[in-house]
Amino acid sequence: MKLLIATDFSMASPAIETIKARPWPADTEVCLLHVIDPAPFESNSELLETAQQGSESVAQRLAGEIGRAGLKAQSKVIIGRPRTAIVEFAGKWGADFVAVGSHGANAVARFFLGSVAQSVVRAAPCSVLVIRSGAPGQSGTGWKILLATDGSDYARKAAWSMVERPWPSGTVVRVTSVAAPFMPVTDAGTVYFDPGQSAEVAQTVEADARSVAAEAIVQAKEILVQSSGLRVESTEPVTGDPKRVIVEQAATWGATMIVVGSRGRHGLDRLLTGSVSEFVAMHAPCSVEVIR
Repeated sequence: MKLLIATDFSMASPAIETIKARPWPADTEVCLLHVIDPAPFESNSELLETAQQGSESVAQRLAGEIGRAGLKAQSKVIIGRPRTAIVEFAGKWGADFVAVGSHGANAVARFFLGSVAQSVVRAAPCSVLVIRSGAPGQSGTGWKILLATDGSDYARKAAWSMVERPWPSGTVVRVTSVAAPFMPVTDAGTVYFDPGQSAEVAQTVEADARSVAAEAIVQAKEILVQSSGLRVESTEPVTGDPKRVIVEQAATWGATMIVVGSRGRHGLDRLLTGSVSEFVAMHAPCSVEVIR
């Protein structure tokens, strides 16, 4: 596995401690990447060179910390716009995961996340780990992971990705699936059914959606039980706004991390990622993995 840690240094310590707390496949390679935005130094190339030298020293030291934890680690400092440079470097390096930091779930954090980490979640050619500072239980044993599934190919890939990786001792995975409510009147005001039919149609469609959600939970559990290192449990399907319910369930349960599948990385699919996974990444009270 190739793990790229993209850092602006402000979140370096929490990110590194989180990475060190997790077991990784034996062949894992880590690259700690720092991107220098050249905009502040446009009129002074000497200052840009000094900034690069200083950044390389810090990056090398942080990579050394990771190496002392038993992982093969290197560092890289490049010049560019972080939002695009991280994604481009991940593709060129062949990363399997990109780890980025978030400062929390408040308004300032969401602004930060929107400028860099959200761009990585949306455009990265691989899976993304958003590490949230202050999240519960990010070290030691007893991780609590909420796997959100809709039964899609991407959701099944997320479940398989968990089976294929080692996890801290005592890790519990809770599988959840949320059925979106049926709206007989669309946002544009289009009415599909007359008022006398709407309630009955809504009940029928929502019952079908809960059935699909229940099957998605069963499928995910069948995949997860193939890992001897995970204890698997599940919730009952509920009806609601999936992205908000997932965040609320994670907060109520005290999840260490949420794992959710991505809709893809090409064309329109890349934009559609924002409907659930980007919202979860921006608002969750814990770290989030978006699996491609």
